[in-house]
Amino acid sequence: MADDFETLDLEVADSSSRKHPDFSGLRMVEALLFAASEPLSLEELTLRLPEGTDVIGLLEQLQKTYANRGVNLVKLAGKWCFRTAEDLAYLMHRDVEEQRKLSRAALETLAIIAYHQPVTRAEIEEIRGVSTSKGTLDVLLETTWIRMRGRRRTPGRPVTYGTTDQFLIHFGLENVRDLPGLEELKGAGLLDSAIPASFLVPVPNDDSALTEDEDPLEDGSLFDDDEHADETAES
Repeated sequence: MADDFETLDLEVADSSSRKHPDFSGLRMVEALLFAASEPLSLEELTLRLPEGTDVIGLLEQLQKTYANRGVNLVKLAGKWCFRTAEDLAYLMHRDVEEQRKLSRAALETLAIIAYHQPVTRAEIEEIRGVSTSKGTLDVLLETTWIRMRGRRRTPGRPVTYGTTDQFLIHFGLENVRDLPGLEELKGAGLLDSAIPASFLVPVPNDDSALTEDEDPLEDGSLFDDDEHADETAES
């Protein structure tokens, strides 16, 4: 009988905690996210909050609280941040600093890297059907949307490229696998509806771990090798 009363007490306590949220914790999480210049991960929030805080529960509560407000709590690239509600984004256009407009070549290259990573410059050129200048990759590296991952274990050991967390954050993606698939691209008018039946859109994967055919980058020789590759291509 005593055990039954103890169980009942625990259930009542648990029910009470659900009815009475941790307002102090909510305020702390809200303050941290509001003041942060970059999205915060669950680990970063946990380190800054009192031990034992139910961070996931507080994030879910805040997400519900802000669901119908002018700003929403969203999860991008595995991290949390406040973002203007999508239906109000047009109000911010005048206040957003105009960014350098990417060329068509840069956009195509970025799309290939996102869907085919890890991918080398030669592989990008093979997919595009035209040569890709080093300047195009330099522009994308400056945006911090792509990064040099490693080197392909093939003759010449070319550099492999992949996307970054900044890419996900800028385009509002929680994961690179949230990129549109074949049907979505057709629906948006970005692909011809009469494309061959054998045409496939690859499933993107941005796993930071090197693949079996990649070696780590070596400091010091990186840019020399790139310059040598340019000279070889020109000759």
